[in-house]
Amino acid sequence: MAKILKWLVIFFMTITLSAAISGYFLYNKLSVDLPDIKTLHNVKYQIPLSIYTKDNLLIAQFGEKKRTPINIEDVPQQLINAFIAAEDDSFYQHPGVDFKGLLRAGLQLALTGKKKQGGSTITMQVTRNFLLSNEKTYTRKLKEIMLALKIEQEYPKEKILELYLNQIFMGHRAYGIDAAAQTYYGKPLSELSLAEHAMIAGLPKAPSLYNPITNETRAIERRNYVLQRMLELNHITQRDYENASRQPSSARLQSISPEISAPYLAEMVRQKIFELYGEQAYTSGFKVYTTLSGALQTTANQALTDTLHAYDERHGYRHSSINKDGNFSELPVIGDTLPATVIGVKNNLPTVRLQNNTLIEIPKENIKWAVGTTGRPPLQVGDITRIRQLQNNTWALTQIPETEGAFVSLDPSNGAILALTGGFDFFRNKYNRVTQSKRQPGSGFKPIIYTTALEQGYTAASLINDAPIIDNPGKENEWRPENYSKRFYGPTSIRSALTHSRNIISIRLLKEMGVEKAVTTALRFGFTEQQIPKTLSLALGSGYASPLQMARLYATFANGGFLIKPYFIERIESNEGEIIYQAKPKTACPSCDSNQELNRNYAPRIITPQICFLMNSLLRDVVQHGTATGAKVLGRQDLAGKTGTTNEQRDAWFNGYTQSNVAIAWVGFDDFSPLGNRETGGVTALPMWVDFMRTALKDTAENPLEVPTGIVKAFISPKTGLLTTSNNSDGIWEFFQADHVPTSFRSNDSTKSYDHAAERSIENLF
Repeated sequence: MAKILKWLVIFFMTITLSAAISGYFLYNKLSVDLPDIKTLHNVKYQIPLSIYTKDNLLIAQFGEKKRTPINIEDVPQQLINAFIAAEDDSFYQHPGVDFKGLLRAGLQLALTGKKKQGGSTITMQVTRNFLLSNEKTYTRKLKEIMLALKIEQEYPKEKILELYLNQIFMGHRAYGIDAAAQTYYGKPLSELSLAEHAMIAGLPKAPSLYNPITNETRAIERRNYVLQRMLELNHITQRDYENASRQPSSARLQSISPEISAPYLAEMVRQKIFELYGEQAYTSGFKVYTTLSGALQTTANQALTDTLHAYDERHGYRHSSINKDGNFSELPVIGDTLPATVIGVKNNLPTVRLQNNTLIEIPKENIKWAVGTTGRPPLQVGDITRIRQLQNNTWALTQIPETEGAFVSLDPSNGAILALTGGFDFFRNKYNRVTQSKRQPGSGFKPIIYTTALEQGYTAASLINDAPIIDNPGKENEWRPENYSKRFYGPTSIRSALTHSRNIISIRLLKEMGVEKAVTTALRFGFTEQQIPKTLSLALGSGYASPLQMARLYATFANGGFLIKPYFIERIESNEGEIIYQAKPKTACPSCDSNQELNRNYAPRIITPQICFLMNSLLRDVVQHGTATGAKVLGRQDLAGKTGTTNEQRDAWFNGYTQSNVAIAWVGFDDFSPLGNRETGGVTALPMWVDFMRTALKDTAENPLEVPTGIVKAFISPKTGLLTTSNNSDGIWEFFQADHVPTSFRSNDSTKSYDHAAERSIENLF
């Protein structure tokens, strides 16, 4: 017997020694392949790209994972208690590994042959989530245990818990507890209730199985289990448990709603950041602060929407838009238009039901635009139509506009884009008409022609004959341009011609100067050769441009004569708040001389102060006396700009500015269909600009034109463009470059009389 015991002792000692030696070699082998736990000191979470206005309003987020890392000090204690109760109740006692739990799992495997969940501590989950793969092998489990023990020696419990709470997957693309709170409850952690704490703490075990959105019953069961464990661990009282466990689920899937609507600009930013950083753009937590103003962007959105609806209503209700057979519940919201089904028409007033079952009666004044000669609304019970809420909170019958629009506003001093909307609804059509469209600018291009003329020695008083242009009489296909009014006005001053947008004058002027001179000027203003036809049609804006390019053009007149470059990213910050990019735009500096411009970050001067002054004087007259008098409703004298209307009214523009803001409004069809009779820039596009400027210029002082050196004022006859005597009752004051002042006098003017209103306006500018 003693001999048997001796051999048993030797056997077990041999087995133990062999196991120890094998374990030692296995440990050494595994240790070689273990990742460095010190990397957890500088964890890089996958955080989405966030885009903001310059006033810190969220525009958009891009990235697969929704995550907002949070410091452990900012996590409510009851939420920590809930996770401890649900995942690892001995977290603060064990050295990283719960050996009792592992032993229970091992016995379960030996007895049943099945692996049992459990035995994995929070520290081991941190190891798995940050340092190891998710493969389920015994080797990986051993590495997990070894790393967990090392992590506990290197990091305090609070740091380990912080890593865990920020990394865990919580369902619906949410990673970490802060993202979970926003995803399911739309509020910060500090505002969550006990029941909500428990619900979130119950998610990591199986985010899909216990998800309160997809499986509310199982989620409540799991929540109540967590509450029971919290009660058993004395984290809550019996009363707390009973109150919380009786509460229904308050979880609702929340989208991270933008605080401002600027999807077209958000896409511009996304493309730019991806171009710079690749896929890293969506995971590094970059915060991009744009040049956009939240208030101005909201105003631009509303101005474009209202303008397109106004155009649509002028052209009547489209009965073909009514659909009795469509699947009402699946119809999308498009722009500001909501699907509605007609449930009754009483006293010619329709009552409609929205998709959320809200009933709305549309008032008479908000449907009269669609009422035909019968005096009855074009609706019947069962029709599916659309309605929209007006700014006075009443509801109106509407339809999805078929025409499109674009609007952009920028700071003329440096090119910062302040507002941008590229169409009626980005989510229906992502085509950005502000930057991507190639439309004829029409008369909006004429300031290029007139700038060239002034540089060639013409003056605001120079007379050009407004008469038919027929180069080759008898040819049927000969180009025969005409004024919009179909009339001819005889000898007309350059001031009056631009004010009233006389096409014939622009063409004759271009012909006299030579097309190449105007092309050279256009290139100086940032246009390319491809955009500019080298024919006389250039005088009518027959090339192409985007609204953003037009904004750049008019910014030159607004800023004193400098070519700025539009930009939209002010700065980029890392997730830690470090500034990794700061815009340094070249700025206009009217007070600088040419040497300073070369030596500092100033935009290049492309027209002289004198030419810029004269063009501002002319373009202000367009508003006060010409094709843009609709802007006078703003009650200001410092508004300037130019309308633009192309052949058959295919494009309607207003390009307008003050010294502090350049804004371009465009309306047209994407397929280049005509807008219709009388749909000119002054009628169709100008209201959008006026609506925007009403907000943009609020509390902004007027800026009178300052007369630069080299400009003189002279008393002239508008009939001749020459100096006249002070006793001439038709005489007016006009501005000239000092070396181009007329020197001749005429006391008796015999030239045909015409409208002098524009000329007289010069006296009201100062």
